[in-house]
Amino acid sequence: MTLIHPSAVIDPKAELAADVQVGPFSVIGPGVKIGAGTVVGPHVVIDGATTIGSNNRFHPFGHIGCQPQDKKYAGEDTRLEIGNGNTFFQSVTVSTGTTQDQGVTRIGDDNWVMAYVHIAHDCQIGSHCIFANNATLAGHVAIGDWVILGGFTTIHQFCKVGPHAMSAFTAAISQDVPPYVLAAGNRATPNGINSEGLKRRGFTSEQITTIKRAYKTLYRQNLPLDEAKGQIEAAAVGAPELQAFVDFFAASTRGLIR
Repeated sequence: MTLIHPSAVIDPKAELAADVQVGPFSVIGPGVKIGAGTVVGPHVVIDGATTIGSNNRFHPFGHIGCQPQDKKYAGEDTRLEIGNGNTFFQSVTVSTGTTQDQGVTRIGDDNWVMAYVHIAHDCQIGSHCIFANNATLAGHVAIGDWVILGGFTTIHQFCKVGPHAMSAFTAAISQDVPPYVLAAGNRATPNGINSEGLKRRGFTSEQITTIKRAYKTLYRQNLPLDEAKGQIEAAAVGAPELQAFVDFFAASTRGLIR
């Protein structure tokens, strides 16, 4: 049985591993490279300078490597890089980068991207994330590892979401979300930490308690922000799980949700 359906259109310049499967009526463009074990379902378009790793799965009607939805984009050579073991469900769109940033959109490994999600140009996505239906990321958004975005979450351009953070259904994120924090509402505000997710990932009760204390320092003690950051940085010396806060504070550019 052939792995490429006869109705699929594969550009001769595309590079596909020998065991890649491509379903009916899918289109693979000339700049595309796809690694071993990847399955491209029916009616999927993959184009642009797009490199895809191994064991990914693309469900119908997605457009991967599409042109950036940025009026400044003028056809420059930009890229999309996707790692291994990701699943993209129906009608997902992922854009390549722009020269206004690094010129590349990146997605890590083992991400679960549900139907109708949009990942815009220049986004940098970590690994082991779950994006529920209709989550929408504007350009230049950075997402850490193990992040969960609830359905219909929207994220403003240039925002950052730290590792192990979570957003509630319909959260509208317009500032940076620190690690471990649960963001909810329009505009999104902090609503505790993602303690259940941390338990599932093997964090001990002592580590979770330490993270909760840091959260209270940041959000519940009415401290000036710089003082709260300083206390968390000092506590991180003996609590490695707090280093994620310290690193995130240093990288934040849009201010923290409050």
